[in-house]
Amino acid sequence: MSVLLRKRKNADGSISLRLDIYNNGQRSIETLKHLKLKKVSNVADREINKHYLQQAEAIRVTRAAELEANSYNMASDAGKKTIVTVWMQNYIDGYTKKDKRNLEGALNRFKDYLAEIKKQGLVFGALTSLHIEDFIDYLEANSIGEGANSYYSRFKKMIKQAYRQRVLKENVLDFVKRKVKGKAKKKDILTLTELKKLSSTPIESSEVRRAFLFCSVTGLRWCDVKALTWSNIDLANKQMLLTQSKTDSEVIIPLNDTALKLLGIPEPKEPKSQKKGFSYPIKKDLVFTLPSANGANKTVKAWVRRAKIEKQITWHNARHSFGTNLIFNEVDVLTTSKLLGHTSMKHTQRYVDASNEMKENATKAINIDL
Repeated sequence: MSVLLRKRKNADGSISLRLDIYNNGQRSIETLKHLKLKKVSNVADREINKHYLQQAEAIRVTRAAELEANSYNMASDAGKKTIVTVWMQNYIDGYTKKDKRNLEGALNRFKDYLAEIKKQGLVFGALTSLHIEDFIDYLEANSIGEGANSYYSRFKKMIKQAYRQRVLKENVLDFVKRKVKGKAKKKDILTLTELKKLSSTPIESSEVRRAFLFCSVTGLRWCDVKALTWSNIDLANKQMLLTQSKTDSEVIIPLNDTALKLLGIPEPKEPKSQKKGFSYPIKKDLVFTLPSANGANKTVKAWVRRAKIEKQITWHNARHSFGTNLIFNEVDVLTTSKLLGHTSMKHTQRYVDASNEMKENATKAINIDL
């Protein structure tokens, strides 16, 4: 029973890596296609190859641990000697779900924590509950709002996976007593009056203007509006159908007159009707042509300052504004939750709280000095 890392030189000078797995007299081969070594032509290539070899070795150690664990029903010595961050990076490289970027963020912060305590080579055999509790403290001290909670949630996901793969003999999380206390940072929202004011204020990019206001009246996230195509738009029924990137949930959002106007096309009276000389967009075409997220946010911040709105606004505030304005205008919580595509009603509660605060501020404006 063994797992060997093999190299095979290719015609183009690159090197393919594979694992030869021997178990109970049977041989199987696992090709590590995503870890092909480059033909070295500069220092950068050499560093990349070094990183790939580390990942390949982590996979080899993990496969050996899985074989031994299956045979002896215990975590192997190989698993105990596996470097935690190397194993996590390998796990993320093969991860295909929507929250991959969140896992990478959690790993980066764990690396920063290990660098601070000078234990970058920490192995699973030396990982203790005290390390994890100290990591929680590190997250709370270096994160804003729900950040600490979000990163720790992804970190736990990877630790649990390591335990399931028998790299860990026992689930170290069972011994962690600390809980993350990070609370959501209060987010500014734009009222309908402020959105109207913003709409009439000059901006450098008409596409950013259209898309941001569209998000404000539909609740779309940046990742969804950036990738929105005309195939998601049902003009005949005045609605938008899409699968949200973050939650993988399907939502149907009615398009009001403002949203239709922001789309910039005439409303058809019948599904196949068309104004003379006008061609409706091809379904695969993007609805909005937008810059990078950073570029769009810089444009929005400058736009808000120009409108003399004293609030901290980024792209995601458009979605928060949509949810809060729905509740403020007496739309019930369940409907609001469905329009936002929330997977839990607790996510919608923040909009209820923000709406109540708006109502409280509104009543203060009509105080009578008696």
